[in-house]
Amino acid sequence: MSLGIAVTNAIALIAVFGFKSQDECLAQIGQAPQEQVTSQHSKFRQIFSLKAVHLLAFFILVYVGVEVTMGGWIVTYIMDVRGGGPSSGYISAGFFGGLTMGRVALLWVNQKVGERRVLYIYAMLAIGFELIIWFVPSLIGDAVAVSVIGILLGPIYPIVMNESSKILPHWLLTGSIGWIAGFGQAGSAILPFMTGALASRVGIKSLQPLLVSMMSFMIALWWLVPASPRRVD
Repeated sequence: MSLGIAVTNAIALIAVFGFKSQDECLAQIGQAPQEQVTSQHSKFRQIFSLKAVHLLAFFILVYVGVEVTMGGWIVTYIMDVRGGGPSSGYISAGFFGGLTMGRVALLWVNQKVGERRVLYIYAMLAIGFELIIWFVPSLIGDAVAVSVIGILLGPIYPIVMNESSKILPHWLLTGSIGWIAGFGQAGSAILPFMTGALASRVGIKSLQPLLVSMMSFMIALWWLVPASPRRVD
């Protein structure tokens, strides 16, 4: 399955972009080539000197960690804390289904409210539904809340990447996004490991406090990310 998806993705990328450079692709949609800035430092050094790159990278690390932790450990939580049966795995499927749905269905909300502002709304609402899972002992209610959290978290990753293109210098954008995405994937290992370590000591009940604190940390990190400059179209 993974190989099939990877090959399909590679074929789609070649079909859409060919082997053209970024400037060639922009020229096809009527945009002028991006400004090139010369520097005595390498691109890697320029990228790592940008504070916004590191803030965005840590934000994505926490976000990916929350996403993977929620999708993986929620089944154990439902079974051990809420007394769910073998069908509890469908709750995880509902979460990832919500992620997919949210990235498509909430596009109009992102555009209407504004991507930077709407991310705060999604994160705070997700925390609210996490508190429902934490304090409301309802199997069905928790299952619904998990799916809604998936819908709310879904748009966050593409919003961050889109905002990155407005914040970061265009001539460093490709390398910067590569670092942000690559560093962020470490969250898929770190937070689930932290969850497992806490669960082995204090029980899986620690899942919800951990997720709420990490979502709150996401909001703080997003507040520190500089706003994109206003553009005159």
